[in-house]
Parts: sequence; structure tokens; C-alpha cells
Amino acid sequence: MAQELRCAEVILSMNSKIRIATPLDAEELLAIYAPYVTDTAITFEYTVPSIEEFQERIQHTLKKYPYLVAEDADEIVGYAYAGPFKERAAYDWSVETTIYVNRNKKKQGIGKELYFALEQALKLQNILNLNACIGYPKEEDAYLTKDSVRFHERMGYRFVGEFYQCGYKFGHWYNMVWMEKHIGEHGENPLPIRQFEEVQEEVSAFLLRWKRK
Repeated sequence: MAQELRCAEVILSMNSKIRIATPLDAEELLAIYAPYVTDTAITFEYTVPSIEEFQERIQHTLKKYPYLVAEDADEIVGYAYAGPFKERAAYDWSVETTIYVNRNKKKQGIGKELYFALEQALKLQNILNLNACIGYPKEEDAYLTKDSVRFHERMGYRFVGEFYQCGYKFGHWYNMVWMEKHIGEHGENPLPIRQFEEVQEEVSAFLLRWKRK
């Protein structure tokens, strides 16, 4: 399966591409994620997970949802994935989206490209609602800014709710906001959800065709 997933890639530039992640990527992805854990309140996680745990997270996600990575000159520079919004069946058409970009590679369009590709994969699954849970400071500080909210606004998400002082990290209380984006029509009889394994070949074909303009 890992070899099949490796075939899913999109050429973004001469040396860049987006492809489906595999558990073999865990070490590189963790290198991107770890500074967000240790140095920021962007994630409310306290402890950097092990490589083995990160591999399990990737495997678990790919059973049902897309997990994409962006590469530049064979170096992974960012990743994005989807997960369940809630476990009850009526929520099946909604997902929670997550994205992390190498902190030294921001403002280069990587996040925009990853989210665009992720949306296309989710549309193939008949997903309709994208939801993002974002740490939000009352006032920006060294650990948390409002950049993530601004990024999601640029990507078409809208602000739908805020929880106050619900996350504590680095001696500060932080708020959390939900942002939402609809990517399909909400009819009386929505199409059934397709598991990611069912659409994997279609996603691979899309990624191979799509080029950044």
C-alpha cells in the first residue's frame, strides 16, 4: 500500500509536489510538528509524540480520510489532513481539517496548495463541511498569534464560534475558535460518504494532473 500511495503526487514546480502521506513519512512530519508543540500554543498538545505514535496517527487517518504532504526538492515542507468532526453518524458529511507547514517555509503558498488539494480529495468523498479548531489569543504573544485565523479566512472559512480560556499552556489561558467552510450543496438526500481507500486512486489521478498555475 505504501508504494501505491507514493505514486500519488502533484508537480507544483520543477522540484516540488504534493502527494499522499505514508507512515514512512512520520519522522519528517514529526520534525515539522515538534516545534509547534515545544515552542507555540498553536497546538494544545504538551508532549511531542514518538515516531511510532505518529506513524499510528497517519495509518489511522488514512483508513477514512486524506493525509497529504508537500515536498520541495524531496524535503517535506508541510502536511494537511482531515479527521472526524464528531463520531455520530449524522456528522459524517463534516470533517475537521488540520495543517502544519515548516516554520521556515511559511508565506510561500505551501499552505494554500495543501488545503486546495485536501479540499479536492474531500469532495471526492462527498464531504460537505470543513471545520477548523484554532487556538486564539485574547492578545497576540510570543506563543500564539491570530495568523491561523487570518489564513483560514483567506481560504474561505468563516468564524462560527469561540470558547473562552479553555486551553492552558506556557502559563497562559487561550481561547479556541471554530471556523467553517462549505464545499458542497446541502440537499435532502446527500450522497453517501466514501472512505478514503475507496477514492484513493481518483485522488492519485487528480494529484498527478493538477499543476500549480
